[in-house]
Amino acid sequence: MSTLLHIDSSPLESSISRELTREFTKTWKTKNPSGKVIDRDLAAIAPKPIDQLWIGAAFTPEAARTPEQVAALSESDVLISELEQADEIVIGIAMHNFSVPSVLKLWIDQVVRSGKTFAYGASGPEGQLKDKRVTVAIASGGVYESGTPAASMDFVAPYIRSILGFIGITDVRFVTAAGASQIMMGAIDRETFLKPTLDQVRELAA
Repeated sequence: MSTLLHIDSSPLESSISRELTREFTKTWKTKNPSGKVIDRDLAAIAPKPIDQLWIGAAFTPEAARTPEQVAALSESDVLISELEQADEIVIGIAMHNFSVPSVLKLWIDQVVRSGKTFAYGASGPEGQLKDKRVTVAIASGGVYESGTPAASMDFVAPYIRSILGFIGITDVRFVTAAGASQIMMGAIDRETFLKPTLDQVRELAA
């Protein structure tokens, strides 16, 4: 049975990135009727920031951890377990100040963990999560694609590709609904703006 991990990070229920990931999930479920979907709404329940106790616990051998250290890592264990179960992952990101939303960064800090999702070997760090495919749906008010004047201001796609690669996930596809500010300005209606991106999402999920 295939498993899809569906992650959303926008605080707005009506956000474009959420609409894209919902459509991806809907199409995926049609293709995989017996598949399992794990929903992780980071805006509804934000992961905790890592702290001194968390760091100490993460670098303490599992058998030697105190009850307090075990509790400190419990959320990280759950989030990593979801990643480990997933064959496919879809992540919705609404660009915020040219980067990822803060709740997504909190999730990243919880799941990028030495000895769990990456390990140090003779040749350096090696990701432990293999054979998974990720589709990242990004919505942005402006246009930051390669070749545009503002391309250097996009820190979302490069960061996400790098951090996922660090934990072993290299099959990463991006779908971008860029220029969403046109909707707010009345230059285009939402349905017309979203149609090509939704079509792309359905194609990738099918």
